[in-house]
Amino acid sequence: MLMYDDHRYYIWDDIERCRLRMLQSDETVEVEDFGTGSRRPSVRRIADVARTSLEKPVNAQLLFRWVHFLSGGRPDGLNIVELGTSLGITTAYLAAPSSGNRVLTFEGSRSLADCARRNWKSLGITNITCVEGNLDATLEDSLYNICARANNGSGGGIDFAFIDANHTREATLRYWRALSIYRHRKSVFVVDDIHRSPGMEAAWKEIAAQDCVSSTMDLFHMGVVFFDPDYLRRHYVLRYP
Repeated sequence: MLMYDDHRYYIWDDIERCRLRMLQSDETVEVEDFGTGSRRPSVRRIADVARTSLEKPVNAQLLFRWVHFLSGGRPDGLNIVELGTSLGITTAYLAAPSSGNRVLTFEGSRSLADCARRNWKSLGITNITCVEGNLDATLEDSLYNICARANNGSGGGIDFAFIDANHTREATLRYWRALSIYRHRKSVFVVDDIHRSPGMEAAWKEIAAQDCVSSTMDLFHMGVVFFDPDYLRRHYVLRYP
């Protein structure tokens, strides 16, 4: 089972060295957080952003394994969407399995998006497009451009999505509705921090109850959603790692 695969990929060490640089950085940036409702940027140390907002290595590496598995036998590449770029470490894990994949990631703060781009450049990763600005204003049009117009207008949908943006029930469900328009039977959607608050737990329960959802996995730190109607309709609770 890929969740418990202990194979280590060489790119992981490069990405983790990049994470370490962020954790040790003395640089400060002005961060706009649209999720809080404030338009006034706050000055934050990159090290603090890295410490509080980056996905843990074990979870980011699970996302890598999942994308790596789905990329097999897909010479045309995958459409991957991430909501919440931050410093781009998890984005790098999503993009690294195959240069043929197309990663679309969204970040509200321009300064954080700039840091993320520098990190991707240092890693030699070029298959990422970052959309800056308020997610509520950018998401729908950007999804249409990458999904509905993909493959010369024939579409293609979202193959893998990682939702890690505004951690409220209302926002999470809003993002879910926008993304699920472009799902297909083999899509895999991952929702981060499903037990972070009562609101996130409520959002997760509502997502799991959707008619289009065939099965889910509750890994505590994140929830995984499947749509394939051939799967047994069950909701698994698993210990990971």
